[in-house]
Amino acid sequence: MPTTPSSTSSTSSASPAFLVLHGWQNHRPEAHWQHWLADRLTALGHSVTYPQLPDPDTPSLDAWLSELEGLLADFGPAASERVVIAHSLSAVLWLHAAARDLPGVTGPDRVLLVAPPSASVVRSHPEIAGFAPPPLSGLRLPTPTHLVAGDDDPYLPEGAQAAYGTPLGLTADLLPGAAHLDLDAGYGPWPSVLEWCLNPTTRLRVRP
Repeated sequence: MPTTPSSTSSTSSASPAFLVLHGWQNHRPEAHWQHWLADRLTALGHSVTYPQLPDPDTPSLDAWLSELEGLLADFGPAASERVVIAHSLSAVLWLHAAARDLPGVTGPDRVLLVAPPSASVVRSHPEIAGFAPPPLSGLRLPTPTHLVAGDDDPYLPEGAQAAYGTPLGLTADLLPGAAHLDLDAGYGPWPSVLEWCLNPTTRLRVRP
């Protein structure tokens, strides 16, 4: 059986380490692609950290940043590569961490931001309004970053390229019909993201 995804498994220094960060109202259901991914990476012998962030239904930006700082302080010190995969609200969390130069934020070797909700959507929900993205123009991300989103994401009506890609100097991968890349959209097992974790040159694709 794979190691429980919420824990960090030890592995050899030649192996990469992965930090998987969930979004708003996500209690890490087993059917979600992030849980699936954590299980698959762990089964392959990699170090995987998939924590339950504090109060996922009514999150605090400061509390999530504090948790993230602690996670980064102990993230894969002997790993060959350190990879962060952040979905939805945690993708916005990562941008706040970069804007604040959070200790440890320069440590990962690459980052995948999946379906960050737009500023207008975040501000429209009182429970997460405090996560409204920091100013993006001129924000320099300290780590090579890949951005992917559905081309019809209801939480990103402006489109990923306009809302995040262009201001951050990134080219978004837009997946047809993938919506918010969550369980409601059928994600679910997502083989392409596992392939990307193992090979950063992989182009992310919709699920089969």
